[in-house]
Amino acid sequence: MDDFFLPRQTPGMFSTPMHPRHRKWLAAIALSMGLGACSQPIGPPEMTGELRVGTRNSPSTFYISPDGEPAGFEHDLIEAFAQAHHWSLEWVDEDRPESLFDLLDARAIHLAAAALPQAVVRSRHQIAGPVLFETPVHIVVRKRARAPRNAGELADKRIALIVGSGHTPMLMRLKRKQPGLAWSALENVWPEELLAQLQAGLFDAVVINGMDFDPLRTLYPDLRVAFDLPEMQKIVWAMPTHASRAFQAKLAQFVETARKDGTIKRIFERYFGHVGQLDSSDILGILERRVPRLSELRRYFHEAQTLTGIDWRLLAAIGYQESQWNPYASSPTGVRGLMMLTGETADRMGVSDRLNARQSILGGARYLALLKDALPARIGEPDRTWLALAAYNQGLGHMEDARRITQARGGNPDSWADVKESLPYLSRGTYARAMKFGYARGHEALGFAENIRNYYDILLRLEPAYDPLVNLSQNAGAHRPPG
Repeated sequence: MDDFFLPRQTPGMFSTPMHPRHRKWLAAIALSMGLGACSQPIGPPEMTGELRVGTRNSPSTFYISPDGEPAGFEHDLIEAFAQAHHWSLEWVDEDRPESLFDLLDARAIHLAAAALPQAVVRSRHQIAGPVLFETPVHIVVRKRARAPRNAGELADKRIALIVGSGHTPMLMRLKRKQPGLAWSALENVWPEELLAQLQAGLFDAVVINGMDFDPLRTLYPDLRVAFDLPEMQKIVWAMPTHASRAFQAKLAQFVETARKDGTIKRIFERYFGHVGQLDSSDILGILERRVPRLSELRRYFHEAQTLTGIDWRLLAAIGYQESQWNPYASSPTGVRGLMMLTGETADRMGVSDRLNARQSILGGARYLALLKDALPARIGEPDRTWLALAAYNQGLGHMEDARRITQARGGNPDSWADVKESLPYLSRGTYARAMKFGYARGHEALGFAENIRNYYDILLRLEPAYDPLVNLSQNAGAHRPPG
């Protein structure tokens, strides 16, 4: 039951496989060449063997991840679509949805993938592809302000939305019953800018899709959702009016298959499954403790990465979840230290003093690496890491029980998206036959893993990656004798 393989094809006009470290440069070149490369109408991909896709840079669509790889929900799904048909893939980046529609009109791209609402695509007289998912539409406000409870309480408030978001028609329908409703429509603004303006006090509330707000919650702990509008937005890809019936059929078949085999679910889980897990106090807590506590521990986490190959920021996220980076933490159950190791685990990992910060961090890193290695080789990333995180909390035996329950319920035991739904069943006697290792508080392991994913996201944005080779070179240069 292998996971669907998500290809890491080189974006842009380059189809020859490249070394991973070169991919971000190729992506940047391809995106910068976008309009120049699209000056001539293009043929259908089933004839040319190339799929050209217009997109926008955003947390939910397409971006360059901290490891230099292209990423994003729509990015991964589009790559899977291209790979399924053995097409090369070129990305064209645009700041405004209007520019993407212009490219569709000019027959310069085959698809526009930019979190486009179905209603907006149809209003521009383009062909809307199958619905990928539905997202709620939030009214977001500052936490310290009195939150409106419904549209009637938005009257006389300074409200903002983004031009082309599809939210204007929704507010127009509300305005029929609430004549005092008014808003500002902002052009050339991304969701993060919209939220920044709200936080700065330029507006009292903003209208934003859940898929855009949720990944940014950890950046704006002072903002919250007041309520949702009555309508959900259906997110689709847009095709030009000249798109061939064969291409439309291939896209529809791919989306249907990806929905049935769990591909969409797994990719959605990768980017959105953990967001919203933390409350504002959790987010503010790690932000406040990062400078005074992490600065003293960073070198140990760097050493742990060198030892295990696991990103030091993920290890630091575990340490924060376990002890809030307190080397002397302990619990009534007997776990102790910064990484909260049991006595048995400490002995296995060669930790003689659990209250020694360095020993605890290195021991915790070795233990996570051991858990990852113990999982079946067919399990790919990031599922392998998320499964190992849950096992770090409750043990590998209970994780295997959860995977058995997942399979018994018709899910994929190698997919975190499916296993996370089964973890709470570890505390239910009705599944005792599938549980070799007995009762466990699976919901705690689930919360543990999801919290760490959120803390990891925060540290990815705030802390630089660590390259042991670069660091070694710098240290060697610093100690090189003169002459």
